[in-house]
Amino acid sequence: MNTIRIELEEHWAWITLNRPDKRNALNGELMDELDQVLAEFETKAEVRVVILTGEGNAFCSGLDLEALQQLSRKSYGESLQDSQRYANLLKRIYLHPKPSIAAVNGPAIAGGCGLASVCDITLAATTAKIGYTEAKIGFVPAIVSYFLIRSVGEKHAREILLTARLLQATEAQRLGLISEVIDPSQLRSRAQEVARELCENSPHSLETTKSLLARMSALDLDSALNYACKINAESRFTPDCAEGVTAFLEKRPPQWSKFR
Repeated sequence: MNTIRIELEEHWAWITLNRPDKRNALNGELMDELDQVLAEFETKAEVRVVILTGEGNAFCSGLDLEALQQLSRKSYGESLQDSQRYANLLKRIYLHPKPSIAAVNGPAIAGGCGLASVCDITLAATTAKIGYTEAKIGFVPAIVSYFLIRSVGEKHAREILLTARLLQATEAQRLGLISEVIDPSQLRSRAQEVARELCENSPHSLETTKSLLARMSALDLDSALNYACKINAESRFTPDCAEGVTAFLEKRPPQWSKFR
């Protein structure tokens, strides 16, 4: 891997965006490598959680503007293909069967903010700034808008995208873009704590819950409740549920079945 670094730790994997000289800006190679690694981790039982962070002082400064300039000289079809690559990457993270944590160690801007916001839990250093600045360069934050509306609601999404301003971490937390704001020196250890807490839970339950949440908002009330009842009934017959109930009654930690 040329643009990302992988570190396995206990039952989780750190994925570090590793283009510090470009403030970890997104180019085709980085997006392809990140997508490949995430795909591999989907079926690795020893990886229960993925943590995404950035090398150096930035999390991710968004799309590499040099790459964008080159794309503007290519065909519409080539540009569309590049857009789909980024959309598929966000979808991969959003629907990933393993819980994801973003450890935002510095600026997360435009496409970089998109990466951070689609993770299940977004931790940010007090020094981090995040936002969607596309309008300042005549670009449109089209792909990220879908996920942003789901995260913060339409009213906040309008303000964030139209003003194109960078938000301090505390304001981003108030709007719902960030889960928790942490001292920079404690960011890694806090991400480890959250990962360890997630790993205590049933892998099957976590995967099913993520799938459930992704589908729910697209359904009407009756369809959503019917779907929820189906998932609720099915979950009662899983090995993890049987083990979890038994372990609780026996007052011992559960021994979860291997993922998949």
